[in-house]
Amino acid sequence: MEKVRVAAEGAVRTVTLARADKRNALDAEMLAALRAAFAVEPPATERVTVIRAEGSAFCAGLDLRERGGGQVGASAIEAMLHAIELYPLPVVAVVQGDAIAGGNELALHCDFVVASVTARFGMSLAKIGLAPSWFLAKKLLEVAGPVGAREMLLLGDLLPAGRMAELALIHRAVQPGELESAAAAVIGRLAANAPLSLRAMKAVLVRAMAFRDGIAHADVDALVAAASASADAREGIAAMLARRQPRFEGR
Repeated sequence: MEKVRVAAEGAVRTVTLARADKRNALDAEMLAALRAAFAVEPPATERVTVIRAEGSAFCAGLDLRERGGGQVGASAIEAMLHAIELYPLPVVAVVQGDAIAGGNELALHCDFVVASVTARFGMSLAKIGLAPSWFLAKKLLEVAGPVGAREMLLLGDLLPAGRMAELALIHRAVQPGELESAAAAVIGRLAANAPLSLRAMKAVLVRAMAFRDGIAHADVDALVAAASASADAREGIAAMLARRQPRFEGR
C-alpha cells in the first residue's frame, strides 16, 4: 500500500500521507515520494496543492527507528522540504492532528496551514537530545520570529493550534467539524486567482527569505552534528521508543 498518495481533480492536486498506523512518521520511502511530488513542474490546469494526512496525527516527524539505523537523516528531510518551499504554486496543509518535529516543519513549509483546534505543533528535539539543522531552524525563525522560535525550540513544548493561530504562525484554527469547509474556502480562493500572479508572488516571497542561506553557519552545523551524534541523542531516542524519561549526561 502506498504511504504517500497523489491525486488531482481540476485545479487542485492532493498529496496524502497514508501511514496512519505509524502516526504518519516519515520514513525514507515517504521522504522520497514527497520530494518527487514537488520536484515536478505543475501542469497548466493546476492552481494549488493540498497536503493532508490520514488517521489521528498529521505527522509525528521522522521515523526514529529508521533514523537510529542511519536510513533517514537531516539531508533527506531538508531536500523534501526545500522542494515544497520552492514549488511554484501555493501549497496548503490541512492539519487534523499533531504535527511534531519534521511534521511541524512539513506544515510550516507550506504557504497556508488550516488546522483543527485539537492539533498541536512543536519541535520536541531538545527533549530527545537532537537539534534542527540550519535549514530547519531558519524556517522557524521566518515563520515564528525570534520569540516564537525560542519557545518552540528551547522549551520543546507542543503548542495548540489555537495558540499557533493567535501568534499568526498558521492561517486558521477551527473546530474539528469545520476543518474541511475552512480548508475548502482557502483552497477555492487560491484556485480562483490568476496562476501567473500566484507564481510571481510566491517567487518573490521565497526569494525575499533566501538571504539567510548565505549566512556563514559551518560552526552551527558542527554543533548540530555533535548533538545528533551524542550519547544523549542515542539515549533520548531509546527513551522515546521505550516510552520512558531520558537520562541526559551532556555527552
